[in-house]
Amino acid sequence: MILVTRINGAVFALNPDLVERVDCTPDTVVSLVDGTKYIIAESVPEFIDSVRHYRASLIAQASRMEPEPSALATSSSSSENELDAKVLPLHRKER
Repeated sequence: MILVTRINGAVFALNPDLVERVDCTPDTVVSLVDGTKYIIAESVPEFIDSVRHYRASLIAQASRMEPEPSALATSSSSSENELDAKVLPLHRKER
């Protein structure tokens, strides 16, 4: 989620995966895939930078995740071993 500001100053979180388009009319209008529209105080370039930063942080966090040894268990077939070695678990290792 990214934080955006309504024209009245109220801050709210928005899921950038649901954004269909952003227009400058001259206010910044965010249109979601379901037709919902929000007028926000941020400019279009600021909004785009927020979305880029959010998505980059997701990729960076995913690259830091370590696979658990049990997730890479050996299989009876060598082709299955190759396939298992490429699969990473979706949860973090508890510390």
